[in-house]
Amino acid sequence: MSPFNENGMVWMNGKLVPWKEATIHVASHVVHYGSSLFEGFRAYETPKGTAVFRLKEHTRRLYNSCKIYRMDIPYSQDELNQAVLETIRANGFRSCYVRPIIYRGYKTLGVDPFPNPVDCTILVWEWGKYLGPEALENGVDVKVSTWWRMAPNTFPALAKSGANYMNSQLIKMEAVLDGYAEGIALDIRGHVSEGSGENIFLVMNGTVYTPPLSASVLPGITRDTIMTIVRDLGIKLVEETIPREMLYTADEVFFTGSAAEVTPIRSIDKIIVGSGRRGPVTGKLQEEFFACVNGGREDTYHWLTYL
Repeated sequence: MSPFNENGMVWMNGKLVPWKEATIHVASHVVHYGSSLFEGFRAYETPKGTAVFRLKEHTRRLYNSCKIYRMDIPYSQDELNQAVLETIRANGFRSCYVRPIIYRGYKTLGVDPFPNPVDCTILVWEWGKYLGPEALENGVDVKVSTWWRMAPNTFPALAKSGANYMNSQLIKMEAVLDGYAEGIALDIRGHVSEGSGENIFLVMNGTVYTPPLSASVLPGITRDTIMTIVRDLGIKLVEETIPREMLYTADEVFFTGSAAEVTPIRSIDKIIVGSGRRGPVTGKLQEEFFACVNGGREDTYHWLTYL
């Protein structure tokens, strides 16, 4: 992955600061106890100018994540949305990845987070295809991880918290060290959950399947986007518990996410998925997805927020 361009600007607690000055103290609560909630989404270059994809839905999920963790954001959602647009403009990007993060800052240390301030930061940077530029066409090789997703009543999977991504790191590192691009985690019942940072879909006999939120799944905005497109195309969609073995017998499998977008999976545990190349349903969903985000079709869903 490309290194950051350190000449940009970062939005921190209401003002823009130079990238290299966007720092926190080592004694900040978030450093020691993982007390951060964040979002990740993209702005795309379109014929009408730069547009952020599903900005309001992403920041709404951020506010919901913070609500679960009893973290009051000191800005309204509209103010944060405007700050996102301001930060993109300040950096002059036509397309970029956006990372708002809310975290417990510097005051005291101890498990109790309440004495610490709630700080807000927005980063933007140019980020290419998460699983590689060739992955969207050729697909990726993945494995089922030995690491499970979090059990209910341990970590809330519906919150996009930094702490949850320690689990994701274990899944990702194992996959990379074993020679795969990504890992697929199972839930505590042994059913399919999601990738280290992506939701997952299967296609069997023309029907699209995806695990339910009760499978320790993050409620992905791209997941919701694809589910909407699937329904509008008249394709049958089933949201239900998925046994592991369906991964091996599916006609097509693909990941979704703001970083991964719509990425086909060509093999799982060295078992070829379908024909070993991007399938027709995945290809059609990719086409529709990129038409939406790139402004190639009318924005009937009102998913684009223009700068």
